[in-house]
Amino acid sequence: MDALQTGNLTGAQREEFMEQVKQQIAISHAQEHLTKMTQKCFQKCIYKPGTSLDSSEQKCVAMCVDRYMDAWGLVSRAYATRLQKENM
Repeated sequence: MDALQTGNLTGAQREEFMEQVKQQIAISHAQEHLTKMTQKCFQKCIYKPGTSLDSSEQKCVAMCVDRYMDAWGLVSRAYATRLQKENM
């Protein structure tokens, strides 16, 4: 559906359309987050790419992913709190 057609939607259709857009944006953000995490942890932990990871690379990747996810969670919670305060 293009932007010109959205003016002809009923209220319920417009809400459904906006929900679909929000879901697509959320999926896009998740994919971007995963890509960035993969790139950063690969650059940090993998010194000699091959067919498998040695134990130190495995440990580094696991710790890198954990730290990245913890930081992402912290930022997400802080952002959500800020949005809630602004909407009050």
